[in-house]
Amino acid sequence: MPKKKSPVRAVLEAEQLQPHLARAIIEERIRLAILDGSLPTGTAVRQQELANLYGVSRMPVREALRQLEAQGLLTVVHHKGAVVAELINDTVSEAYDLRLLLEREALRLSVPLLDETDLATAQQAIDQLEVEQDYSVMAQLNRDFHMALYGKASNRRLLRLIDQGLEEEERFLRFNMLEMGLADLIHQDHRDQLEAARARDTERCVALLEVHLQRAIDAINRYLDDKADAAGA
Repeated sequence: MPKKKSPVRAVLEAEQLQPHLARAIIEERIRLAILDGSLPTGTAVRQQELANLYGVSRMPVREALRQLEAQGLLTVVHHKGAVVAELINDTVSEAYDLRLLLEREALRLSVPLLDETDLATAQQAIDQLEVEQDYSVMAQLNRDFHMALYGKASNRRLLRLIDQGLEEEERFLRFNMLEMGLADLIHQDHRDQLEAARARDTERCVALLEVHLQRAIDAINRYLDDKADAAGA
């Protein structure tokens, strides 16, 4: 009887990688597998298994896993090592609260300075996002839309922090759209924000952002409440 493949080997194809490319490729392969749900919560991601799979030493694998842990996609469990992190936990709403603080400021700095190229970039991201089915592509389009509206902010450090927050949100985008059924509302939020930006109505744009992010916070809190109720039943 053939030996059953581990969850990681069942999802990731074996490939000989060049050492100087290994870390980035391994990180991206695992990241996408987590984002699309192929590697579910709790799946063990072992260094030696990945090193064998890609024909490299454990060093680039270790660095890739550290990056994924920093992004909140992996967590280290005692006696088990790195595992795919729980999708939603008590800290997620805090991340959205921080996003709200940063992105409000970026809108106030950027919206008055947006040009037609910025607005066209945002519109293109919306158009593609509304028809795209691949959640990893959708996540990038979501980032493209928001960063098009924030891009004229002069504070580069602020923009880096916002981009980092949007990257972390990639995992929750699938949750909000698929599991919580918010896809249509999210698309409408984007259209409304772009309309306000076109009108150079900065405060309306900020108010719409607050509604947009608060909806995500409410969905997460509702999920956590339901989970707690189920555990206590």
